[in-house]
Amino acid sequence: MNELLREDLKECLQRTRPLWEELRGKSIFLTGATGFFGAWLLETLFYANRELALQLRATILTRNPESFRQALPHLAAEPSLTILAGDVRSFDFPTGDFDYVIHAATDASAKLSAEDPTLMFDTIVEGTRRVLEFARQAGTRKVLFLSSGAVYGMQPPEVSHLAEDAVSGPEPLNVASCYAEGKRAAELLCALTAHTSAIEIKIARCYAFAGPYMKLDAHFAIGNFIRDSLRGGAIRMAGDGRAVRSYMYGGELMVWLWTILFRGQSLRAYNVGSEEAVTIAELARAVSETLEPKAAVEILGQPGTAPAHRYVPSTARAQKELGLQCRVSLRESIRRTARWARTTADEGKEVQ
Repeated sequence: MNELLREDLKECLQRTRPLWEELRGKSIFLTGATGFFGAWLLETLFYANRELALQLRATILTRNPESFRQALPHLAAEPSLTILAGDVRSFDFPTGDFDYVIHAATDASAKLSAEDPTLMFDTIVEGTRRVLEFARQAGTRKVLFLSSGAVYGMQPPEVSHLAEDAVSGPEPLNVASCYAEGKRAAELLCALTAHTSAIEIKIARCYAFAGPYMKLDAHFAIGNFIRDSLRGGAIRMAGDGRAVRSYMYGGELMVWLWTILFRGQSLRAYNVGSEEAVTIAELARAVSETLEPKAAVEILGQPGTAPAHRYVPSTARAQKELGLQCRVSLRESIRRTARWARTTADEGKEVQ
């Protein structure tokens, strides 16, 4: 196991240890196992299972089991794991009871959203409907649904950190809203299920993240900037660098998600992310100044006149109600993500 990841898993378990007894001898079902969220969830789950001898059982749903085995062979080899092949919209229900369900399928894929927005929307909504139907049949006690901060729509420029009680929403006549509207509809399906069953459904509205298992060649600025730095070239951004974001580290994310599953209030959404806001230009400079050798920063876009787009959560609810804190700074997130990427490159995997 990668040494950095081992340190992260140890830290996560230390911060969540009292929670795990609830899973002793239980079974859990997870969708979205091959993505950033899924890999982290499985890493932390099986680490706790080994360290605490929980004797839990896990089943994951994936469209391509062989791809999962190739990407994550050490997780695929876990004796307590069952791999189920299927599409989240139509999978055959496995037999037996499942005490917990985590629905993490459907990444925020800019490519899919642009090329086939209908498929993006249908996968989110119909996939959630299918997972909730399964939870009813499987005698599930608790469901964790990974939603998104996108459900709020455009963040007002005068609002520095957006809270869960915001009444805004995405533009329904814009096809680019397919991901956001899909998540909104999926949350409503969660509410309908909770009101007509005994299932506790926890909602995590997730923002932006960094860390091991993040793709450096996707549409996430922080990953692109780290990739550029590691390749020894300049850090380039196509826009004007004024947009404002924040990034939570993957290990931190796991502390929050497991806490929300076990201790969060049913049908009460919790924002999950960092409140450490930076412009994209500041982010590029932070990557340049954190990593060696220091890379040049090139801003290719011309300054715009419209207010800069913000995507930064208020996490006061999670802090107050669940005692959660964000302990890993942006600079440290950059450092750890780059360290992971360098290690995987040393193991023969190209930096993406």
